Amino acid sequence: MPDQSAPRLRLVPSRRFAHWLAGSGASLAFTTYQAGKLFFLGTGPDGQLSVFERTFARAMGLAHSGDTHWLGSLYQLWRFANFLEPGQDQAGHDGVFVPLEGRTTGDVDIHDIGLDADGEPIFVVTRFNCLARLDRHYSFRPVWTPPFIDRLSGEDRCHLNGLAMREGRPAFASAVARSNLAEAWRDQRQGGGIVMDVESGEIACSGLSMPHSPRWYGGTLWLLNAGTGEFGHVDLASGRFEPVAFCRGFLRGLAMIGDHAVVGTSLPRDNHVFDGLPLQARLDTEGAAPVCGLSVINLKSGDIEHQLQIEGIVDELYDVAALNGFRRPMSLGFRTDEIHNCLKLPAISWVTPGNADGEDGGPATPFQEFTVLPAWPA
Repeated sequence: MPDQSAPRLRLVPSRRFAHWLAGSGASLAFTTYQAGKLFFLGTGPDGQLSVFERTFARAMGLAHSGDTHWLGSLYQLWRFANFLEPGQDQAGHDGVFVPLEGRTTGDVDIHDIGLDADGEPIFVVTRFNCLARLDRHYSFRPVWTPPFIDRLSGEDRCHLNGLAMREGRPAFASAVARSNLAEAWRDQRQGGGIVMDVESGEIACSGLSMPHSPRWYGGTLWLLNAGTGEFGHVDLASGRFEPVAFCRGFLRGLAMIGDHAVVGTSLPRDNHVFDGLPLQARLDTEGAAPVCGLSVINLKSGDIEHQLQIEGIVDELYDVAALNGFRRPMSLGFRTDEIHNCLKLPAISWVTPGNADGEDGGPATPFQEFTVLPAWPA
């Protein structure tokens, strides 16, 4: 019997959200570190939204390529492998992502993850102000630090958070401030944000408010200027940020599908306002309340064409990833014994999940109600 005292979670799609997702040829994954959840969002045979989730403490950065999925968590970096072959089906799911390898990095505040030309992860280690790779002998191997950081130190000095890959190489990184002192970035949230060219070390864009999730797509550097609530792109010739759309929330997580961007929006923490950020002033001017969820933005018009609102226990999202070619994926976790019975060998896959349509529960953040509501009325 469900625990009646457990928190509730509701997902409310706009009228044509599921139709758009079904027609995109992709599904979505997104994370919430606040509730420690990894979500997979797809569509079923009836065209309705299908939601699947698993528990991973402080779920943060995502990266996806082919049959491989990466996730940053509290003190580990996880590699998931799809155990199904093309055309195979497991309880209505066309992908079963199994956490095949977990690398212990320690609690170093992993943020964005990129994949190089060989599919190996390069990830943002925010606590140590660097980009890093995995290493067989060490917790991680630093490969780049901003030029203004004078030494490797376990102090979050600039809040390095975002990574954009280009042709399999780290191209741009975002930070909240150009600071070399522990936690000093917190004093520069309004306009101290920067995007750096990783190869040259030069500042590609400045004057930003808590920038996140840079992405190189279609020959353009896209970016979330989170403290203003604006999605846009960087004019690399002038160094200016060009807003494309305003979203009602703190922006984190950006995935591209065709001519659309999928952006994550979060609610404010604790005091229920975005204290000191331009975003709050914009919301006040518009008489609007912030929302948590996903917004689908047309890259050509800047219109927010579809939305998914998330209500209840989940207030904050971190990352969003597109799973091209997957209609309705799922994942295994560690809170039930289904992972005990899931094997993949060179000549055979044996997948027998015992709980194919629900969340894996556990004492960390159980949900009394996990509901996908009907779409908003026309």
